[in-house]
Amino acid sequence: MIPDEVPNLVAGEERPPAGGAWLEKLRPADGTSLCRIARSGAADAETAVAAAREAQPAWAAQTPVDRGNLVREIAELLRDRRDEASELVAAETGKTLELARGEVDAAVEMGFFVAGEGRRSYGRTTTASMPHRTVLTLRRPVGVAALLISFNTPLPNIAWKTFPSIFCGNGSVLKPSEHTPLSAWWFGRLCHECGLPPGVLNVVHGLGPEVGMPLVEDPRVDLVSFTGSSATGRTIAEATGRRLAKTVMELGGKNALVVCDDADLGRAVEWTVASAFSNAGQRCAAASRIVVFDAVYEEFRRLLVEAVDRLDPIGPVISEASLERVLAAVTAARAAGATVLRGGERVGENGWHLAPTVVEGATPGAPLSREELFGPVAALYRVPGLAEAITLTNDSAYGLTAAIHTASVHRAMLFAEQVAAGVVVVNAGTHGSEPHMGFGGVGQSGTGWREAGVEALDVYSETQYVNLVVDPGLA
Repeated sequence: MIPDEVPNLVAGEERPPAGGAWLEKLRPADGTSLCRIARSGAADAETAVAAAREAQPAWAAQTPVDRGNLVREIAELLRDRRDEASELVAAETGKTLELARGEVDAAVEMGFFVAGEGRRSYGRTTTASMPHRTVLTLRRPVGVAALLISFNTPLPNIAWKTFPSIFCGNGSVLKPSEHTPLSAWWFGRLCHECGLPPGVLNVVHGLGPEVGMPLVEDPRVDLVSFTGSSATGRTIAEATGRRLAKTVMELGGKNALVVCDDADLGRAVEWTVASAFSNAGQRCAAASRIVVFDAVYEEFRRLLVEAVDRLDPIGPVISEASLERVLAAVTAARAAGATVLRGGERVGENGWHLAPTVVEGATPGAPLSREELFGPVAALYRVPGLAEAITLTNDSAYGLTAAIHTASVHRAMLFAEQVAAGVVVVNAGTHGSEPHMGFGGVGQSGTGWREAGVEALDVYSETQYVNLVVDPGLA
């Protein structure tokens, strides 16, 4: 089922990399070899963009209803082959099959949501100051979209970009993370099994600087949609800014979860553990800063440490480099005076497993408090009350998600009004977006666009205004 080599998919055909080079993909669970993937370069990117541009006009000529129907067929087939997809995701990420199945289900739901927009791709009609003029709005495809995704939840990440891009009538080139090639390769094949015309979705594998940046810089690419780190996002923005290409980014987070003195501490601990340590902490929406009122700090800390001690294995981080980076950050925090209450060490000799880690005493200005780690590390902070909690929550370059646990609707709404975050959650975790919910952040967490939800249509289409002027004399 797992191929020895993962080739590119261009114009409906599987192709080896033009340069003949391959990368070895290792299993995060045990570090053994999984497969080889195409190490693509500029020539592969150029060919894929050409295929997308050639296929796009005919695909855009299909009605939104027809395109939506095909998206639904892809989602249905993905649902039917859930187990097959889950095994690939588990192998390439190290997740359990249970978690992988949940991610496949999330991708399916995104497909169903987008397919429904084939019947609800609404425009707008309005009047004008000129007599006998009516203004209509239409949605037009952007053209060719380069879709660059992260590794953390591969199939949902693919679904969030490819389904709306396909539905809106674009030609697309998908560049997955080199850490998760199998799900993208498999999804591309699935789309063509359903009858998606060759070239409408192309998949190229490899390293970001070698094949991702040629896609970003190609003048034939009308839209760059990127999910990943803020550092990489800045590099992409510089390149697309020079040619004024539409650029949509969902970047990092350093998300705060606030626990008030009137919170249900049991639920707050439960959601903290889920937000901080599920998926090995590899979520842009992970809760990495836990801000607790003084009055309940000691009790919350005790309950949290006990919950972490009972925690089942959380799975590996994606690579040896990720493991070393997170461990180095924890070591530096300890050297600067922070206390590691739990974790902070590698687990086992095989694979890239890190114990769930709770740190206390890091200052708000410390690197551990300000830099996204993308690993299972949560830092505790104590504050006197709500005003200080809001100030600390906002003391970040990021603004993706934030959560507050309180019994007071007044506190909750004041928190939502004053916190700089694209998503605010009351009495739950910092993660858990659904297909119908727009998702994105402010500051270094994104460029202002929202993925998923009906907002995705604004990403993958352009609004055209049509002025219809009637001459009564010709009536």
